[in-house]
Amino acid sequence: MANTSEVSLKNYKIPGMRGKRERGIVEKPKEGRKTVRRLIGYFKAESITVFWLMAAVFVVVICSVFAPSLQSRAIDSITDKNFGALPKILITMLAVYGISCLATLFQSLLSARLSQRVVKKLREDLFDKIINLPVKYIDNHPHGDIMSRMTNDVENISTTVSQSMSTMFSGVLMVIGTVIMMITLCGRLALLSCTTVILTLLVTKYLSAAMRKFYLKRQEYLGELNAEVEEMVTGYKTVTAYNRQAEVTKEFDETSDKLTKTGIIAEILAGAMGPCMNVINNIGFVIIAGFGGYFAIKGIISIGVISAFIVYAKQFGRPIDELAQVYGQIQSAAAGAERVFEIMDNQNEDKSGSLDMEEAKGVIEFKDVDFSYVEGQPVLTGFSLKVKAGQKAALVGATGSGKTTVVNLLMRFYDIDSGEILIDGVNIKDIDCNELRRNTAVVLQDAVLFSDTVRNNLKYSNLSASDEAMEKAAEMSNCSDMIHNMKDGYDTCLTGSGQNISQGQRQLLTICRAFIAEPKILILDEATSSIDTRTEKNIQDAMVRLMKDRTSLIIAHRLSTIQDADIIIVLDKGKIIEKGNHRELLAKKGKYYELYMTQFSGCAT
Repeated sequence: MANTSEVSLKNYKIPGMRGKRERGIVEKPKEGRKTVRRLIGYFKAESITVFWLMAAVFVVVICSVFAPSLQSRAIDSITDKNFGALPKILITMLAVYGISCLATLFQSLLSARLSQRVVKKLREDLFDKIINLPVKYIDNHPHGDIMSRMTNDVENISTTVSQSMSTMFSGVLMVIGTVIMMITLCGRLALLSCTTVILTLLVTKYLSAAMRKFYLKRQEYLGELNAEVEEMVTGYKTVTAYNRQAEVTKEFDETSDKLTKTGIIAEILAGAMGPCMNVINNIGFVIIAGFGGYFAIKGIISIGVISAFIVYAKQFGRPIDELAQVYGQIQSAAAGAERVFEIMDNQNEDKSGSLDMEEAKGVIEFKDVDFSYVEGQPVLTGFSLKVKAGQKAALVGATGSGKTTVVNLLMRFYDIDSGEILIDGVNIKDIDCNELRRNTAVVLQDAVLFSDTVRNNLKYSNLSASDEAMEKAAEMSNCSDMIHNMKDGYDTCLTGSGQNISQGQRQLLTICRAFIAEPKILILDEATSSIDTRTEKNIQDAMVRLMKDRTSLIIAHRLSTIQDADIIIVLDKGKIIEKGNHRELLAKKGKYYELYMTQFSGCAT
């Protein structure tokens, strides 16, 4: 990962002291229709479920459209005192409502199945993308916001798919079917009833545009809020140690207030859609009552037709109302989908290269390498270094001098701006990236373990390693006794990514994990920084055995850990200023001498 000290301070975050980001300036989705079409593409794999869902919806609509005409016939039979036909009509109505009930149940089951399967595929694609993104992307984006896209935005899409797809299809069919039946019964009254459609379209257009804007804002603020929570939880000890609770709370409240206000406006706009549609529907009822009564008096239609028209008018208004509401939900889902697709549209990490490292000896060479995390702020300039096979090389220097950057570039976490990095004379860009990392073991300053057993954490670097090899590595790293003293030994579960053991114990386990990898190249980035002096001595003895015939690159501030290194490279502002072994550098009385005397003799820098 990028060394924070080597990145521009404008990207540096301190819990409770974060620079205020520009918030509230949110544009509408630039390609809303394209986003929806892309989302619909996920339904192709579920075409069979979609077909049966649409079939169920079709049956429900047919029953709903046909039922009012039966009701009209029943009323006319009573009015005409034709009671002989009434039982048959009532039985038919009962059958129609029964079929509609079963089809509706079937529709709900299929809709739930469809939404979960579609969102499962979307979530899997997003996770697959995230784990294949370049390290640079993860370093430069708030982790909480990325998590929000995986959880909140995807869940929003799931809710919309389960509730809206069938509603949208049935709404369109219901409007079409109702209009056809109304025209069949009385064309003039049907045309008069449809005058309210113009009002419906105007209300839908303007309210939906406003809803779309505020739904997107809400998703943006929700992502920011999650990012702040994730950052606070990660740095909780620091927040507590410096008594920054009040500042963190204030900053959280500010974002939460903006989220609340935006959410209220969005919900008000969404809630206004229903009342507006009800007013328009009531206008339609007035038109039917007035003109329907007039037509009945003139003998153009019967009382039963007026009854059917009242039901049809309600059926006609309800799907339009639902479609308007669904449109708002789709806008919300589109805003979330756009944020999801924004991640998915990023380029995967470049792992190009076809060569393996089976015969590699481990000669590392940097040739005139230039690199910067932020354009215009170089971290390495004209960096050239050659480490021979089996050699133990140490990088030392002040914070921000570029030590960790050397590791980032060697591991291909970042691409260099210019120059070459070679292993055994082969450019690392020509080596398969997975092969490169499989043959390189890294122990970082921050011990990273997973919420799993000790056994699985140790074998994380080499899943095929035998228990015998694991136990041997544990003995070499002097953590065998520590593991056996745990409650369940190697099957002890580490909770909270290893929070139930000490920092020193976590670091020992990560070093043991590197031993199991059996790498050709070993990188230790401040690997013993959290280990006490006695344990450090034991680790150093084990590392001497481990690093035999392996190329080792060690980054250390504690010079006691690298005094036996074959070569020590002193960095300053991204350049090599001194190079040699411990005795040679002390004799020069240069920068290394100053660092050494600072640590061991108490001299001021």
